[in-house]
Formats: sequence, C-alpha cells, structure tokens
Amino acid sequence: MKQELTALMPMIRRFAYSLTGSPHDADDLLQNTIERVLSRGVPDDVELAKWVFRVCRNIWIDEYRARKIRNNAAQDPELEAQTVDGEHIVYQQITLGEVSSAMDKLPEDQRSILALIAVQGMSYKEVAETLSIPIGTVMSRLARARVALHNYLNTPAAEISL
Repeated sequence: MKQELTALMPMIRRFAYSLTGSPHDADDLLQNTIERVLSRGVPDDVELAKWVFRVCRNIWIDEYRARKIRNNAAQDPELEAQTVDGEHIVYQQITLGEVSSAMDKLPEDQRSILALIAVQGMSYKEVAETLSIPIGTVMSRLARARVALHNYLNTPAAEISL
C-alpha cells in the first residue's frame, strides 16, 4: 500500500492544491491525508485511489469549516495578521492566479468536482464513485462550476461584489 500511495502522491497534491489554492496548505493537506490513510487503513472493498481522494476532500472540508469558524470568531482587526506576502502578490498577477482565485470563489462541492475532472482528468463516473454521489449530480455541479468560473474570469474586477 505504501508504494501505491507514493505513486498517487503527485495526483493527491494537485488535488489538494486545487482545493486550497496555496502550495503550503496543499502540502499540509497532502501530509494529513497520507497520515490518516496510513493510520486508519483502507476498507477492503474500495479502490485505494478513490479512497485517498475522498479522505483528502473530507479533511479539507473539516479544515475549511474550522477555519471559517475561527475567522468569524476573530472579527477584531487587531487579531488579524497584517503581513504582505510578495510571492502571493506576484502569483495573483498571472493568469493561473486569476483562475485559482476564481476557483476559490466556487462552492466547495463545485470546486472539488471541477478539480477532479479538469486537473486530475477523472471521468464523470470515476468522480461520482469517488465522492459517492450520482453521476447526474456530478454533471450538474460541473456545469454550474464552469458557468460560475467563466463569469468570474470575464467580469471586470470592479463589478465583482465580495
């Protein structure tokens, strides 16, 4: 199993990056995913790759919810870090940064499906099996994600309401 996980790591990292939008957070998510799979094991009746993607997605959802709660609790501006990350500024200026930023605005369910299909190259059927949802749900979420992404990328920044 460790050899299979090692072979899957680049794909898992790309998926993690598509969810987080940050190389550092993607590395953390990858590490947490591998750690969880190794510590808890894989059920006998599932394919390792699908299981690992599901674990990664579930960990991200948990972290996303926890982060959202922490951010809501820290409404005091004095508690927020006021740092400037030069790497992040440069990254935002390139097209990939625009796409990543637009993907961040998508709901998590749409973003994960778009990442599995567009980044990982999975089929609709594989995504449906991986996420344990009907294939029609995959197709409708993907369609909504594509429309939303198109709108984010083709709307001038001044018109986008946050």
